[in-house]
Amino acid sequence: MSENSKINFEDTATAFAHKSDWELKKSHFVFSTMNYPWMVKAGTTLTTAALKIHLPVKGIIRKTLFDQFCGGESIEGSEPRMIQLAERNVKTILDYSVEGEANEDGYDEAMEEALRVSAYARQHVSIPFCVIKMSGLGSVRLMEKKQKGEKLTDEEQQRYDRMKYRIDRIVGQAVEHDMKFMIDAEESWIQDVIDEICYELMIKYNKEQPYVYNTYQLYRHEAYTNMVRAYEEVTAKGCYFAAKLVRGAYMEKERERAEEQGYPDPIQPDKAATDRDYNRALEFAIEHIDRFAVCAGTHNEASCQLLVNLMDAHGIAKSDDRVYFAQLLGMSDNISFKLADMDYKVAKYVPYGPVEKVLPYLFRRADENTSIAGQSGREFTLVKKEIKRRRTK
Repeated sequence: MSENSKINFEDTATAFAHKSDWELKKSHFVFSTMNYPWMVKAGTTLTTAALKIHLPVKGIIRKTLFDQFCGGESIEGSEPRMIQLAERNVKTILDYSVEGEANEDGYDEAMEEALRVSAYARQHVSIPFCVIKMSGLGSVRLMEKKQKGEKLTDEEQQRYDRMKYRIDRIVGQAVEHDMKFMIDAEESWIQDVIDEICYELMIKYNKEQPYVYNTYQLYRHEAYTNMVRAYEEVTAKGCYFAAKLVRGAYMEKERERAEEQGYPDPIQPDKAATDRDYNRALEFAIEHIDRFAVCAGTHNEASCQLLVNLMDAHGIAKSDDRVYFAQLLGMSDNISFKLADMDYKVAKYVPYGPVEKVLPYLFRRADENTSIAGQSGREFTLVKKEIKRRRTK
């Protein structure tokens, strides 16, 4: 490892250079609140109740959680945030974070929104990827039934085929616009179906370069093996393979369901096992970089340092767009902006949507910050450190 490759993730001056003193104080408030799980739970309950009886809390949410974690209420409304990121050499992944109606009209609307994002992204070089969840395009119940191997009725098959048409149309337009496309991972009871659809799309669209990315949640103990097997199958057909690697987002739900229904827990026994497989996946990707594109979707500093070291060891240029780092907007700025400052390829997931409609996303983000070991505390410590640095400089 060269001396230059050792990343200083404590560099708060770089991490928060885009934030004014006032914005930094707002972040301080948000993360200090998240240090207390009971406050997050109480705030979620009270906010939901207040909105139901039309109390004027929308402005408070907008100025706190929404400003911290979302880009805007629409694609165009997110432009100032995208410009701000681009000025710091950070790309944008627009993520429509509204949970639509679980019916055919709702799925069609989600498709149309994804097509709008793709068309918009074509005009903006700061948007390298589009992203979507399959559960936004079709029935979870149908995917679950399909994964169980149960026969679909004619009407169900038509709806399932319609879902596949939606994702193919979205990905097809993205590829036509020379855009990369990520399909997010979801719960284990529908993930096999999502994987199958994604591999079909890879074989269709990844002939010339890696456009379609599947997502692997390495907190699932079979994820690494599944990824390696899929890589072998896709590349054996002469196509490129691409993966976004994350640790995972549904642990409590997965474990509760496994216990309720009496099947083996699909989650790793501990965090160390997740970290081991995540880092193995990074190593595999870089060792097979000739046919593999990877996006490290992680807030883990050690994994980011490992990927930097691997790139260094394998002679992969920082500008190589086969290797991306990605973090969520409003989190781990010490990783994103430091890596971008060193000219690595970095993107932020930028959720957008009307304030009241992205509340489920915001509440989840707040809850995850309290449940991920040390995450909110780490964010709070970094913000506090930067406030102190500015006062004493």
